[in-house]
Amino acid sequence: MTIDGKPVEIWEFRHENDEEVLSAWAKHFRNHYCLDNEIDYYRRGYGYSRTEYLNKIKFPDLTAPPGPSIRSGDFGEVLVADYLEYILKFWVPRTRYGDKTIRNESTKGCDIIGFRIQRDGQDSRHDTLAIFEAKAQFTGREAKPRLQNAVDDSAKDITRKGESLNAIKQRLFETKMLQEANRIERFQNPEDRPYEEVFGAVALFSTNIFVTNTVSDTNANGHPNARNLKLLVIHGDAMMDLVHELYRRAADEA
Repeated sequence: MTIDGKPVEIWEFRHENDEEVLSAWAKHFRNHYCLDNEIDYYRRGYGYSRTEYLNKIKFPDLTAPPGPSIRSGDFGEVLVADYLEYILKFWVPRTRYGDKTIRNESTKGCDIIGFRIQRDGQDSRHDTLAIFEAKAQFTGREAKPRLQNAVDDSAKDITRKGESLNAIKQRLFETKMLQEANRIERFQNPEDRPYEEVFGAVALFSTNIFVTNTVSDTNANGHPNARNLKLLVIHGDAMMDLVHELYRRAADEA
């Protein structure tokens, strides 16, 4: 429970050292940045192998700051996108990282956007747009107020929503996913075509860092959509080790 009385879901993320699962997960992770059928064309001018191209051009740096923090942030966003899609059953286009021009920078705009349409081609007021912000901390000795940071950033999503929807639609159009791009239009004009909105703020920690008072000190009263704000904490063991292992596999197994 937060200081202003809002409930917080706390999930323990129990990942395992399963070779088959980690390889499939690494491919899923890699394809957020670059589809497998695109890599050979993109790497050709450099003379890089697939692994070299991914490590030098697409993926955040392993050691040089701010590469590791960008890695943890990107991983957190992908994990929350998976939660939104597979647990909450939203459609979540994975377009956020493919157009990254600077690998060691965070992508601008809303972190994760999901859509739920009751019936294609027929508006319903129960169609739902979900916008989630994710903040991760997988290293350090003390937990930072990452849930509060996520709440504060989520409050900005109302003004960033239009640009973020356009970015998704544009990327889908460029990749010839025209039917999916057309679906975005359902949510671009809420005045004439109203729908429901759900906002989310998520903090992700390594278990050895996470302490509950970083959650209970959170205040969401200032959020413009506090009534429809979902609060979530995800923690798991050795999360930064997992992040680096996924990036390694994603590059080496390309």
